[in-house]
Amino acid sequence: MITYEYPLNERIRTLLRLEDLFERSRHFIARTDPLDHHVALLTLFEILEVASRADLKSDLLQELERQKQVLASFRNSPEVVEDTLSSVLRDIEQASAALFSMTGRIGQYLRENEWLMSIKQRTGIPGGACEFDLPSYHYWLHRPAEERIGQLSAWTSPLFPLRDGSAIVLKLLRESGKPQPHSAPLGTFQQMLGGRTAQMLRVRIESDLPCVPEISANKYVLNIRFLAQNGDDPRPKTADWDVGFELTFCNL
Repeated sequence: MITYEYPLNERIRTLLRLEDLFERSRHFIARTDPLDHHVALLTLFEILEVASRADLKSDLLQELERQKQVLASFRNSPEVVEDTLSSVLRDIEQASAALFSMTGRIGQYLRENEWLMSIKQRTGIPGGACEFDLPSYHYWLHRPAEERIGQLSAWTSPLFPLRDGSAIVLKLLRESGKPQPHSAPLGTFQQMLGGRTAQMLRVRIESDLPCVPEISANKYVLNIRFLAQNGDDPRPKTADWDVGFELTFCNL
């Protein structure tokens, strides 16, 4: 199955972007080739840009506190496994404490590193990080892999409270909904929402189906159009068969 997630507000859109970037960062830092570490550094610059949203930290803290209060109300409920609930609450408290300890502007320590910022500026230009543009960066890419990994980890790890806080919110969000089977006749599906609210939609389809969902939604109606993926014809075209899929409304 392939899962497609569609955020319905800017906050969830930002958290999904951070999740994707931190996972990419983890993947490339763990490798040893200089080209992998070049991608890891570019990804760090992307994380810095996304995390620069002024209200990101406060939004995460507020959401974690809200979820803490909601979950705490389930204590002593016979339908809840106390150990699991305590573990989740402990994770929320730890993530909140780590976020709260992030003082000043997010990523300011990176902005104060003139060498990193010179690389960031040059990598904004196509081909701008060639050895004749940035000889010191060329030298760094030829340092031992262990040395580069250590430095990349040191530059990235102070941002981990954002990663961990986002991961908790997204995990709770994904678990908030129940998948329902549906069919899109001739590749199209519409559902009136009738006041139903959601922060994210999840669409799951079989991985061998040659189509992808194009999703649009507002507070009144949800529309999904499945576009056929034909390598011989790159133009978007609605699938001409009935597409079975799972739909989940996620809301905290």
